[in-house]
Amino acid sequence: MSTIVADSLYQQIVTSFKELETIPEPASLTAIRQAAFERFQQEGFPTVKNEEWKYTNLHSLTNTSYVLNTDVAVDDIDTSKADIPDLDAHRIVLVNGQYVLAFSSLEDEIGLVVKPIEEAHAEPNFQKHYAQHADKSDNVMVQLNTALQTAGVYIAVAKNKVVSKPIHIVHVASSDESFFAQTRNLIVLEQHAEVEIVESFITLDGTAKNLNNKVTEIVVEENAKMQHYYLQVSEAVSNYIHHTEIYQEQHSLYNNYNCNLPGASFVRHNINVRLDAEQVESHLYGINLTSGKQFVDNHTIVDHMKPHCESYEWYKNIPQDESTAVFNGKIFVREDAQKTNAFQQNNNMLIGDKSTVYTKPQLEIFADDVKCSHGCTMGQFDDEALFYLRARGIGEESARILLVHAFAFDVTSRFSNEAVRSYVENLVAAGLESK
Repeated sequence: MSTIVADSLYQQIVTSFKELETIPEPASLTAIRQAAFERFQQEGFPTVKNEEWKYTNLHSLTNTSYVLNTDVAVDDIDTSKADIPDLDAHRIVLVNGQYVLAFSSLEDEIGLVVKPIEEAHAEPNFQKHYAQHADKSDNVMVQLNTALQTAGVYIAVAKNKVVSKPIHIVHVASSDESFFAQTRNLIVLEQHAEVEIVESFITLDGTAKNLNNKVTEIVVEENAKMQHYYLQVSEAVSNYIHHTEIYQEQHSLYNNYNCNLPGASFVRHNINVRLDAEQVESHLYGINLTSGKQFVDNHTIVDHMKPHCESYEWYKNIPQDESTAVFNGKIFVREDAQKTNAFQQNNNMLIGDKSTVYTKPQLEIFADDVKCSHGCTMGQFDDEALFYLRARGIGEESARILLVHAFAFDVTSRFSNEAVRSYVENLVAAGLESK
């Protein structure tokens, strides 16, 4: 596909959309693209005047030119930065969003379908679910992604299929020119299916500044179960806008573990969970250790739409140096969602006088027979505890790591995969040792 370089990002987007109109694809998909693009044109990029983006200024990212729809050079791609010790997993490699089969390893598993998103149009689950969930949100960046996406992966797990080992998706940023990538993923678990997916985000050495707008739609059908990890270990030249939309049916379970470590300069992640049946359970856990001038913003929505459902959310932020962490979590309990049990907690430990946290936990309850709670704590590094440990012969660096590990342990102990838990805890220690 050709590359486009223009004076403004908005003009680039318009030109790119016109080029996409010449690509053969089903008429239904073309109509979805057109509707999404018209909405993006009406609203444009979000600004800080929008309440949902008041702390998230995109101006420095969107006030520049990028290469769009760049061809991917896959020679000498090194994915070792994403390696997780002791993790035995299938592997899927996406370079700037494009599925690279040569670097992926998927042993044959009956009942597991993995395809590049552009080759999945004929799949029944694609036709049923694509753009039917995320596009109903109020996030205009989803509309931009729907209009321009040309890459990503489609994963479907058939009824009663339990995938034998985790699927490790490695997102690689690589180009010697600044680029803007639109990645679209669709993951569907049919009834009684089970899968564990680990997503790692890395940047290859020598890569230019890049902006990645990624949308993932996840459908968890009746009695299906999914464990889902996000591991952000990119370099400072990489910037990410994620939107993850989860739609759950009766008796399903979805667990999300969202980890952002020192590296990527900018991360905005919207995670929306829709519990649209009875006896649904969801858990959202987050660990964000930031450094330098890093900015990490997590916006979550847990929408209880039907009765007898349970959700549990716990995010911890540890900003260092001049970095900023944002947590905005909303729990909705609809009028029909009686007997809901919902918990939300956000804890923050600031390390350094110039680090910043913005937090906004919210509950909106329209039912009267529910059990809901939320809370937030804010504090700086405990110098008295540090002194106590140093007085007992523990070095300052080791003492700091111990204290932060203790703070983070409540969340990391909930990780269902021991290899990933150990990996994240080691990354937290490394992120502190580098200070």
